[in-house]
Amino acid sequence: MKKIVLFLLGFFIILQFTSAINLKVEKISQNEVMIADVNKQTVFNLSITNLNGDDYMEFYNLLGFQMFPIGSTPIKKGETKQIQLKISPIGKIKERGYYTLQYFIKGSNDSEIKQELTFKIIELKDAFEVGSEEVNPKKNTIIVYIKNKEKIDFEGLKVKFKSNFFTEDREFELGSEEKKEFEIQLQSEDLKKLSAGFYTLTAEVEYAGARTEVEGFIKFSERSDLNVSERDSGFFISTHTITKTNQGNVNVETVTSIRKSIFSSIFTTLNPEPDIVEREGLALNYIWETELKPGEVFEVKIKTHWIFLFLAIFFIIVIATFLRKHLTTDLVLKKKINFVHSKGGEFALKVSILVNARRYLENVNVVDKLPLLVKIHPRFGGDIPTRADEKKRRVEWNFEKLEAGERRIISYIIYSKIGVLGKFALPPTTAIYEKDGKIKETESNKAFFIAEERKKEE
Repeated sequence: MKKIVLFLLGFFIILQFTSAINLKVEKISQNEVMIADVNKQTVFNLSITNLNGDDYMEFYNLLGFQMFPIGSTPIKKGETKQIQLKISPIGKIKERGYYTLQYFIKGSNDSEIKQELTFKIIELKDAFEVGSEEVNPKKNTIIVYIKNKEKIDFEGLKVKFKSNFFTEDREFELGSEEKKEFEIQLQSEDLKKLSAGFYTLTAEVEYAGARTEVEGFIKFSERSDLNVSERDSGFFISTHTITKTNQGNVNVETVTSIRKSIFSSIFTTLNPEPDIVEREGLALNYIWETELKPGEVFEVKIKTHWIFLFLAIFFIIVIATFLRKHLTTDLVLKKKINFVHSKGGEFALKVSILVNARRYLENVNVVDKLPLLVKIHPRFGGDIPTRADEKKRRVEWNFEKLEAGERRIISYIIYSKIGVLGKFALPPTTAIYEKDGKIKETESNKAFFIAEERKKEE
């Protein structure tokens, strides 16, 4: 009886040993990646050979991952099968970096073997690299790229590229370790306002319901370009305009200078005021020192008001003429008229003439002409005229001599039976005299009177 029990026990031990699952497992794929924040399966390509009798395989783990295929997979004796083993985390996974998963393959008699899978767990943003070529200020386009750094395919990838230069939306597929380039149009006006250097390029990535941002950089190459223009306008107010525009992308230090004579600078205004004013002989140098940023404009306006010069010359001529006449005139005559009330209601005017001798004069003859339609009153003021001839329409005064500084006032009254309305004018008085043996002549001013209709007294 004892021998029978030992025989049966040995038989079952041998049977258990010979029927246990015996597999050769090889991982064909490499560098598998799991994206932690995306609900996508990670696929491992396995080659499994059955080294024992007919059996089946069932995959499972104890670490919180779903595994596919689910259920039993038959495998015959000596058979080699290519299995795509897919895993995905149940819930969120906190681990990052390389991770080793222990899993089991169970056979038909509950025998099993333990295996390991090593893969990398990353966030979505770690899968990509973005960048661009250098921005050339002379070009209106730029090439930007996005690169898939991992061995995983992305379908329906949405990316918004953003920078100081542009904003561009794209949707595309990106294969394993693939790099895609895009040509983007640039706005030249925006380029003018930016300085050379490095700028951030941001790619807003959307994939399988997850969103992230990937940052790269753009290099804006240096270009120095200062445009200078000058223009003139106006005549009486001459304007000279100097305009400097920084069309490059680096700061430019510029010096602007003009030279004006001291005389013309009197009539010149400057906008803006210069930083430095230097005198050099009979000239003045005006200097502006400016640093222009990209796209910045500096403008200087130099206005020379020649009209002031012309006015000054005109007034000088007028004053000089007046002084010349005043200083060189030997005899000055001034004439004025005043209205006189008469008893008979006639129109009457009193004519007064001031005779002023500035130097010693001899044989002075003062002649005043009478207008038409008037008569002269027999009463005179001051010196009595030598002749008063109504037919010849003239009144004369003769002076044998006049001392320097001597003044005479002569006057007379004219009247008319006919009323006068409007402007009444008397011609200038003439004087002929002798100075140092030479005969000279001078005239007075014209005299005017405005006559208005007067109401009759009740």
